[in-house]
Amino acid sequence: MDISVVIPLYNEVESLPELTSWINKVMIENRFSYEIILVDDGSNDGSWEMIRKLSQANQFIEGIRFRRNYGKSAALNVGFAAAEGNVVITMDADLQDSPDEIPELYRRITEEKYDLISGWKAKRHDPISKTVPTKLFNTVTRRMSGIHNLHDFNCGLKAYRKAVVKNIEVYGEMHRYIPVLAKWAGFTKIGEQIVEHHPRKYGVTKFGMIRFINGFLDLLSIFFVGKFAKRPMHFFGSMGVLSFLTGFVSIIWIISEKLYHINVLHDDNYRDATENPLFYIALVAIIVGFQLFLTGFVAELVSRNAPERNNYQIDEKI
Repeated sequence: MDISVVIPLYNEVESLPELTSWINKVMIENRFSYEIILVDDGSNDGSWEMIRKLSQANQFIEGIRFRRNYGKSAALNVGFAAAEGNVVITMDADLQDSPDEIPELYRRITEEKYDLISGWKAKRHDPISKTVPTKLFNTVTRRMSGIHNLHDFNCGLKAYRKAVVKNIEVYGEMHRYIPVLAKWAGFTKIGEQIVEHHPRKYGVTKFGMIRFINGFLDLLSIFFVGKFAKRPMHFFGSMGVLSFLTGFVSIIWIISEKLYHINVLHDDNYRDATENPLFYIALVAIIVGFQLFLTGFVAELVSRNAPERNNYQIDEKI
């Protein structure tokens, strides 16, 4: 099969007939073998009934339904597991992503051998309350991930080589950081394509301002897990040692300073070490350093005994 189109959706009953018809038209014109996987994330507006009708009319349409709303990341993860196409295309169900972009995305994956192509909505039709935070997060993500050639990590329109979606796990709010997950999994040939962004035709956006907070926390989680999941002692241990040494050196300095004043300057009235505020700060640094080191040690033991401790991404076997 050439292409699997994975579409997560929540209360998009009005747009589904037009979207699937548009995708079908593109596929027929380009003679692609394909499947459309519609993942209903707990809709309550009749979307699932519409998916039933569309699937009966078109044998290439499949539906997956959640009992409740889990979020876009969960929907994508389930869709990726079900996808069978050599190239997997994701897009939103609100008709803001154009299926006309599919042939070029497919060509770049198959001919230019990219692992992942991410869409870039250079001209957006969103309110400023959505565009400004998005630009901020894209800037932070570029710096933290090292993927400097992407302008829009959160664009729903993306194309993947099949191996990519079969070797990453998407959860929480991590759907907006899939390129980062792909990079950590060893898929480093990541490109970008400017795509057309249409105004929303039906319904309203399903995402509130809380998504930006959750997204930032997930970015920190990806960064930590990607770098230190296999070696937590390197993270906690290094901070612990630094904190312990800082406190230890500070206490040595305080004691040495007191002895200098007493034995060299003969200043018997010099304040006690316990009267120096730095003494207590140094003690806290030593205690925190010791706790961080123990945390790293325990995390290392857990990591070494985890059932997936040697579960690495293997691209090919001969």
